[in-house]
Amino acid sequence: MSDVVTLSSLTFSYPPGRKQESPRIALNNVSFSIGQGEMFCLLGPNGSGKSTLFRLLSTLLVPPAKAVTIFGFDLKERPAEIRQTIGIVFQNSSLDKKLTVRENLLHQGHLYNLRGPALHGRIDEILARVKLLDRANDIAETLSGGMQRRVELAKGLLHHPKLLLLDEPSTGLDPGARIEFDAYLREIQAAEGVTILLTTHILAEAERADRLAILEAGHLVALGTPAALTAEIGADIVTIDAENPAELAAEIREKFGGAPAVIDAKIHVERAGGAEFIPALVGAFPGRIRSVMFSRPTLEDVFIRKTGHQFWNAEARE
Repeated sequence: MSDVVTLSSLTFSYPPGRKQESPRIALNNVSFSIGQGEMFCLLGPNGSGKSTLFRLLSTLLVPPAKAVTIFGFDLKERPAEIRQTIGIVFQNSSLDKKLTVRENLLHQGHLYNLRGPALHGRIDEILARVKLLDRANDIAETLSGGMQRRVELAKGLLHHPKLLLLDEPSTGLDPGARIEFDAYLREIQAAEGVTILLTTHILAEAERADRLAILEAGHLVALGTPAALTAEIGADIVTIDAENPAELAAEIREKFGGAPAVIDAKIHVERAGGAEFIPALVGAFPGRIRSVMFSRPTLEDVFIRKTGHQFWNAEARE
């Protein structure tokens, strides 16, 4: 499988502004590649660098030379060629909501110099692909949020891109519409033979990707398949809420061993046989545990292990 996107020690800083005296490093020595045909996810809280990386890959920002290549083109030196090979779905809507679905796609096609019967045929084809052909003449603002995102997806795919970039594609969608949109992406990935890169801060969305990169404060902290990343933990997760978590964590370590850690005022214990461990834990410290929860490792737990804090708490600090 050949690489579609390659990042080589990518570092990117924003220049000083009114609120900062020195350059702000948004990405720090980030390296990874994306293979042809993958659905690849950039996962991270706000301020992690994923939006900056998305802007770089979509040619809205200029990276250092030789730091990013897409289909073998240096992103700094050959942005015009790269723009012909990528489709983009931005987080904020780009639809003209007073136009019909078909009219939105016609104007999109003209931007890529598509005209006549070929354009009309492609519009019908891609609308059928996202199951909106019967709504082609509807005004965009009359569609549901999920349908509007599917029109955005059709716009991004209209010119047969080899790489589709999606920035927070589930923004504004309810859980059911989010799952439905993901199913459309999978269908299109297979039917169009397109490589997909999406950014998200939704852990459940990242779990459905083929591979993902977890970013935090501009650093790449984890890279791999969701299954491989959670398997690295190799144990169950026991989360304990207690009155004095630091004190109790030290006593748990002394009595049961391991490395219980206090993260965001809760004790996290990685332990094989977590369900069997809970009765012994509660029995050893009667009246001192307010609640205890057992779970299998998730990407949230991967993030905690790599960064020392919870995913949602990283967002709260921004």
